Order: sequence, then structure tokens, then C-alpha cells
Amino acid sequence: MDMRFSPEELAFRDEVREFIANNYPQELKGGARRSRGEMSKEDILRWHRILYKKGWIVPHWPVEYGGTGWTITQRYIWNEENARAETSPLLPFGLSMVGPVIYTFGNEEQKKRFLPGILSGDDWWCQGYSEPGSGSDLASLRTKAVRDGDHYIVNGGKTWTTLAQFADWMFCLVRTDPNVKAQEGISFLLIDMKTPGITVRPIITMDGAHEVNEVFLEDVKVPAENLIGEENKGWTYAKFLLGNERSGIAGVARSKKAIERLKNIANAELIDGAPLMKTDEFSRKVAELEIDLSALEVTELRTLAAESKGRGPGPEASILKIKGTEIQQRITELAVEAVGNYAMVQAPRMEATGNEFVPGPDYSTGTAQDYFNMRKTSIYGGSNEIQHNIIAKMVLGL
Repeated sequence: MDMRFSPEELAFRDEVREFIANNYPQELKGGARRSRGEMSKEDILRWHRILYKKGWIVPHWPVEYGGTGWTITQRYIWNEENARAETSPLLPFGLSMVGPVIYTFGNEEQKKRFLPGILSGDDWWCQGYSEPGSGSDLASLRTKAVRDGDHYIVNGGKTWTTLAQFADWMFCLVRTDPNVKAQEGISFLLIDMKTPGITVRPIITMDGAHEVNEVFLEDVKVPAENLIGEENKGWTYAKFLLGNERSGIAGVARSKKAIERLKNIANAELIDGAPLMKTDEFSRKVAELEIDLSALEVTELRTLAAESKGRGPGPEASILKIKGTEIQQRITELAVEAVGNYAMVQAPRMEATGNEFVPGPDYSTGTAQDYFNMRKTSIYGGSNEIQHNIIAKMVLGL
């Protein structure tokens, strides 16, 4: 695959690079490595709104719904330049998950009602999929919705709901027919988070951050017009959404930047007077990572090429998800190995000349938090074990 850029593509790259340099908020520098649980709602949305004003918020959407019409190479350059500048990743729940479901399966009234708020960032979305006991086996979900005239009455609970404390809306899988095969009795509802009967309870992770939540729904009244597509066909829409989510989880461009940072750490750490990066064992581990990432990048480009021709993500999305998350986890594992004892989840602060400081070199800060936070990537979006089953069935025919 020839990845040499044409003069026009190089000009586009320069345009993107200049735009990011001139418009990315200085106070968000380093946001790519900050937990969303540490950021305010306005901080998370600031870059979103700048890109919306520019018209660059959804390069992957069709032009008629707000997309840029960029080529596959331009989209590749866009991802690379954002990773290079370490911009804060945009929230995927509206832009990459429910938005494509709405413009693909929703009716015209739903598109007009919901897509503008997703694009502008005025409507914050969260995902109501996982439940206690129904995570990897999503088809076993028990949150039920009973039709009552022009509404559904929803009862149940969702868990690990990212940033639900800020959300205006939730896209939710609910069981509407308990008497059929599990996958055939699920529907896809859009639920206003201000509706009476919804309670959001925080889950505080081991680093003290509030990023995920439990959401309880008790006799929540949802207008039937908020049903996407057909009743009991939600599993089809859920699989479509998960395909888009899994492709995005791969994070190739940002993993390339993370490996660059890992090398800088390893070159700063000394073993018997020589940089850790110069040791055979550690340099071999980094080289293996880079080889795997290069192979994954080619797969991602093939997926982007298929999408540009109108084909949605297929089983290759599972390959991207598995390898992408494994690489992300290995990068953080090696970073912890490199900084050694300074990789602390909650580092003690010490007094020095009247100012607080955290023991250890600056590059060690956040290393342990990154490591533990990345443990979840092989679980969400469908666990990697489930992805192996999908590949066995849809690719290998087993």
C-alpha cells in the first residue's frame, strides 16, 4: 500500500496542522492523557465545539448529514495530526455511535430532531447497554419496556455508563418481548435523562475518578416516537453500532504517539548507566509492538477504504478491536515497567520549599493510572473473548 502523499494531500496536512496549532485550547494541552473523570463537561466539549464551527466535527459521516466528504487519505491524515498534537479525543457516544444509527435506521423526523444536537454538542449522549450480569452476554439484558399507548414504561438498570452524570440523552437497549429468542426481543430506545424515574449513581474507580456510573430506571415513561426502527429489531441496530465502536477503539494513530512517548521514557531511564531502551530485552518488546501496530494500521486503512465505498464495518472491526486494545495495554505495561517504583496510582505529595511536588520524574506521573484505565479496553465494546468468537464464525466459518 503506497502511503506517499500527493502535493494536494501534503497541503491538506499542513492546513490541518496549522488549524490545530492555532485553535486547540492551550488550557487543554495534554488532554489526550487526562482521564475524562478529571475533566469538566465544558473542558470535554470545548474542542468539539471548535471543530463543529469549522465544519470538521464528523469526517466519517455522509456529507448530507454534516460530513466533510474527505477521502480515506484525508481522514487518515486527520487522525494522525490529532494524535501528533495530543488533542483530547472527542466523545464517541453521539458522533460515532448513536449518530450513525439514527441517520441509517431512524426516520426523517428523528434525524431532524436529534442529529443537529449531536453535531453541535448541545446534546450529550451516554450508552445504556451493559447491565449487572449482562455485559459480554449483552443479549441476556433484562431492562424491560412495556408499551402503554403512545409510550413505553421502562424498568431496569444499566452499569458502567460512561459520563452519564453529564448526559442529556441515553440510547438504551431494552427488552420488549420476553417470549422470543433473546436477540429477537430487544428494542432500541432514545431516553431523555431528565425523565422522572431515572437515578444516576457514581462508580468511583480506584484512581478516585468519577467517569462511570450506574443508571436506574423506575417506571420511566418514554414516548413511542423515540423508538429507532422497528420494535424487537434493536439487536440489528446494536450490532451496527458496536461495529462502529469497535473500529474506533483500535486507536492506531494515538498508539503510535504513545509508543513515541514510551521510547522517550525508556531513553531517560538508566539501567547500569545505559538507557533502558538500549537493552536487548526492552528494545525487543518495543520493536514487537511497532510491528504489530504497523500491521494493524494496514487493516484499519482497509476498513476505512471499505467504508468510503459505502460498506459498513464487518468482522474486521473485531480484529481491529482485539489487536488495538491489546497493543494499548502492552504500551501501558511497558511504561509501568520503565518507570518502576514511581508508577503509583495515588502518588503521595510532598512539601519542598513551600510547594507541593510528586516524587519521581515528571514523565512517571499518570503512568499507573493509564495502566489501570486501559484494563477496561479489552472488555468494553464487546469483550475480546467475544470478538474471537465473531471472527471464528464470520471469517473462518467455524
